[in-house]
Amino acid sequence: MNNTASILVLLFLAVTFVQSAYDKVFEWKGNVEWLKGHFEKTILKNNVPLALFIILILELIAGIFALVGCVELMVNGGKTFGFYAGVFSSITLILLLLGQRLAKDYDGARTIAIYFVPSVLAVWWLS
Repeated sequence: MNNTASILVLLFLAVTFVQSAYDKVFEWKGNVEWLKGHFEKTILKNNVPLALFIILILELIAGIFALVGCVELMVNGGKTFGFYAGVFSSITLILLLLGQRLAKDYDGARTIAIYFVPSVLAVWWLS
C-alpha cells in the first residue's frame, strides 16, 4: 500500500475534526459561554456564536472529506477528497490560530500549530 502515510494523516485529521465538531454540537451552550469569556477583550466578543458556527461547519467539512479521502485512497488511489481535507483543515486551523492570537492565548496558539503540520502534509502529499 503506497498511501499508508497519507491514510494515517487523513485518519488523524478525521478524528481531530469530527470529534471537535461533535463536541461543539452536543456541548454548544457550554462552548459558547466559555468562549465568550475567552474572547471578551477581542473584536470577536460580540460574534462568538457566529464564529463558533463557522468553525463547526469547517470542521465538519474537513472531517468528512478526510474520511471520504481515506476511502478514496484505498479504493482507487484517488487523492481529491484527501487534498480538500488538508486544505479545509489548514484553513480551519489558521482561523483557530487567529482566534487564539487575538485572545493572547499563546499556549493555545502553539497547540494549534502542532495540528497544522499534518494538515499541510496532507495538502503536500495529496496535491
